Amino acid sequence: MGKKREAIRNLVIISDTHCGCQFGLCPPGGIDLDGGGHYNPSKSQLWVWAKWELWWGECVPRFTKGAPYALVLNGDVLEGRHHDATTQLSHNLSDHAAVALACIMPLVDGCEGRLYYVRGTEAHGGRAGEQEEALAKGLGCVGDGAGRHSRDELWIRVGGRLVHCLHHIGTTSSAHYRGTALYKELNESYIESAKWAQEAPAAVVRSHRHLHDEIRISTAEGYGYSIVTPGWQLKTPLAYRVAGGRVTTPEVGGTVLIAGDEDFYPRHRTWKLPRPKVEAPRV
Repeated sequence: MGKKREAIRNLVIISDTHCGCQFGLCPPGGIDLDGGGHYNPSKSQLWVWAKWELWWGECVPRFTKGAPYALVLNGDVLEGRHHDATTQLSHNLSDHAAVALACIMPLVDGCEGRLYYVRGTEAHGGRAGEQEEALAKGLGCVGDGAGRHSRDELWIRVGGRLVHCLHHIGTTSSAHYRGTALYKELNESYIESAKWAQEAPAAVVRSHRHLHDEIRISTAEGYGYSIVTPGWQLKTPLAYRVAGGRVTTPEVGGTVLIAGDEDFYPRHRTWKLPRPKVEAPRV
């Protein structure tokens, strides 16, 4: 008989890279465009890439202690054509895919092919996630059993614990109420599970906000978690018009869920872009 395979005990989750945007994730060498030109990342994009390298080179190995892990791309990997925006590095969607492949393909070996893709916003990934599905297929993401390489939601086990990943969550213009949607998301998951006598998730993971948040509540198995992952996109012109977003600086980073011998818990790492230069005029 073959050796019994052990359950994965580490789940790495990243989201909102918005590849294809001048404010999104981009390799330091830039990208060759379909029209024959070349795009070079900005100074701020290079700052984001430096944190990306820290995340994969230092944080993930430290959090997982070098043990195997699965990787979830929790939506909005691509920027896409949307809202009459002019901040894309190109309006050719093949250029967006090229950036995403350059950023994500090197991660496939690290997770040993345990790569899952959760669809994000249609404005970024295309109607019914058509661009995301093409990208997920190119990356070789694990299929959903129905012939698709991307999915609208992901139920996955980490050790013996059940985790539910989905891109969207409610937003608010007030920092005072950022935790409300997280608390509701977890409690509604418990209610739905109880109604149908199903196993409740030990953690629900959401994205979309580009700002990290976490709440936890006591359960019979320790704690239940509701988590919003940070993103990897700088502040776009739209953010300066959105209540709440106007006063924040970009936040980048990721999350790892870990099933230890006794405990189940998350680890996070986020970085904040420094404030813009403070002017000090003199007479």
